[in-house]
Amino acid sequence: MSPRTRQILEFVLDNLVWFMLVFVLVVFSLFIPNYFQLGIFANIIEASSVLGVMSIGLALVIIAGHMDLSVESVAALSAMAVGILFCSSGIGIGVQLHPDWLMVPVSLLLALAVGGVIGAFNGFLVVKVKMSAFIITLASYIWVRGLVLVISGGRSAQDLAPAIRWFGIQRLIGLPLTAWIAIACFVVFSLIMAKTPFGRHLVMIGGNETATFRAGIRVNRNLIIAFVLAGAIAGLAGWLLAIRTSGATANLGVGLLFNAFAAVVIGGVSLKGGVGTLPGVYAGVLLLSAINTAINLMGLPANFTQVIHGLLVLAAVLLDAFKQTIRQRLA
Repeated sequence: MSPRTRQILEFVLDNLVWFMLVFVLVVFSLFIPNYFQLGIFANIIEASSVLGVMSIGLALVIIAGHMDLSVESVAALSAMAVGILFCSSGIGIGVQLHPDWLMVPVSLLLALAVGGVIGAFNGFLVVKVKMSAFIITLASYIWVRGLVLVISGGRSAQDLAPAIRWFGIQRLIGLPLTAWIAIACFVVFSLIMAKTPFGRHLVMIGGNETATFRAGIRVNRNLIIAFVLAGAIAGLAGWLLAIRTSGATANLGVGLLFNAFAAVVIGGVSLKGGVGTLPGVYAGVLLLSAINTAINLMGLPANFTQVIHGLLVLAAVLLDAFKQTIRQRLA
């Protein structure tokens, strides 16, 4: 095989999910009436904002060779904390700060702090106590969701303060600010993963943790930071959920974890760790959103969404194994 052919093949493997996204959009545009519209494409980007942000934190931990099943519940708890403090109806106590704009950074910091604390707790038990990340974060998934029910009593908080809700209403170049926040997060964390020692070390740790430790890299510190970031980013996703729904309910965000896993795997992140990029994850998120939009336009029952997502994840896992085989032959 010539070097040129090898280079092209590696490029296709690295960006396969983007080719899948373009293919799906072209097919849907050709065969589904009213699909090819700027408004539809804007809706696809808008609908993927919360899921996209949550997928970033999940991808960081998986690239580092671990797992975080708690992100969905962490997002719900962060949203509920924001809702209770800054909503004026239901269980919201309607805290007012002056000037009004101060409620935006305070609510955002609150959501990030809630997520960061739970992420630090997960990271400590996984890295320092040497417990299974799967078991620890599964337990967090359960007890954090339970905590949401306890503090809310099963009730909801409504009517979020207008100063915070403003982010869910305003649009910029045809897209809501929440979508731009998600895009900015992908750009920032993609640069962190590609251009900083922290990002490169996470990939190395996911590839071979022992060899990375022997190379003098502080594995434990980087892993704990990854868990804290995953929690804080889930908190940001919860903040976005709160402003999109103008409040919080006890079951807010149910099902997001599995969709985030689907997006991460479809986006090319290997569950074995050490492989994957955040732009690929964003393409996976957009692919799921494009399929959901197509299902809605065709008027199919919502149950089809779960079936298609499950089949996509299965196909992505098989495709990942196939890509690994090709990469080994290219090496």
